[in-house]
Amino acid sequence: MKKTRISRRAVLKVAGGLAAGAAFSTRVLADAPPAVAITPALIEAARKEGQIVYYTSVDLPVAEKLAKAFEAKYPGISVRVERTGAERVFQRIGQEYSSNIHAVDVVNSSDASHFIVWKRDGILDAYVPEDVAKFYAPAYRDADGQFVSWRIWLSIIAYNTTMVKAEDAPKSFADLLDPKWKGKIVKGHPGYSGTIMTATYQLQRELGWTFFEQLAKQNVMQVQSSADPPKKLELGERAVMADGNEYNILQLKDAGQPVEPVYASEGSPMIVGPNGIFKGAPNPNAARLFQSFCFTREAQQLIIDVGGLRSLHPQAKEKPSWTPLRDIKTLKDDPAAVEQQGAAIKARYTRIFHV
Repeated sequence: MKKTRISRRAVLKVAGGLAAGAAFSTRVLADAPPAVAITPALIEAARKEGQIVYYTSVDLPVAEKLAKAFEAKYPGISVRVERTGAERVFQRIGQEYSSNIHAVDVVNSSDASHFIVWKRDGILDAYVPEDVAKFYAPAYRDADGQFVSWRIWLSIIAYNTTMVKAEDAPKSFADLLDPKWKGKIVKGHPGYSGTIMTATYQLQRELGWTFFEQLAKQNVMQVQSSADPPKKLELGERAVMADGNEYNILQLKDAGQPVEPVYASEGSPMIVGPNGIFKGAPNPNAARLFQSFCFTREAQQLIIDVGGLRSLHPQAKEKPSWTPLRDIKTLKDDPAAVEQQGAAIKARYTRIFHV
């Protein structure tokens, strides 16, 4: 394979791109391959390779549980988890492919625009697991079969229940502008977190930059990661979070911590994390088997139970204590627009919040 130089800005040249709605509707360049079932022949071929290399930005405990579940189901095939942030995953793959190094088999990223770039550069393999063909709506998978939404989650408002009464809690993003919350809010930074970048894009699109200008007057505690606001809430360092991972809040609440999610009346930003297989993967059969496993009901139930994530598999069951995803108003994702406007969003946000 020729050397490939991957640039995030190159995503702007992609024909079609990703449509709004956390939906993958790239222009069809070729017919998607037929769905592939998990067969004895595939399992045997994977066992001969003996391993899979998985680059992912999902939380390490989730990735490790997924790996162990796969290894238990298919003895003789080990999973090497390489977990880091989405931007570092992207940079690492770019450096490796630029040097003609093909070390990764399957990738998961919390930044869906990465897959637009990888597809444009022709380094993703087309592969459609049987469960994807049976159960996943076309809106959540690439038309050419090169990637599929493996996990989804929300960026939400939440509050500390020991500091805020339910009847007094904010019900909307507009409520965060009430003077009573001055000095009591924590939020993430789009310059550090892909989740917060996606959420910031969606909110400025829906509410305008005026919302952020007014929010900045609330003496907001600014943190980096999308996992940081839930931590500050749990510790009681702030009463309310303006954004952050829903899954962290759900995990804390299930563990008995004094936190409560809020699904804003305007809609909660949705974030998508796809999976894909690379061409030139060192273990192509093991990669296909692992990709198929990732979209089974078993694996999708695992990411719910272990990670607090949401699933698009209709047979996976959310916890009874959760508000069902179908009952939550969500804002539409648009990874191509995030990529195009990312630098400007970071710059404007920094000017507004002076951080």
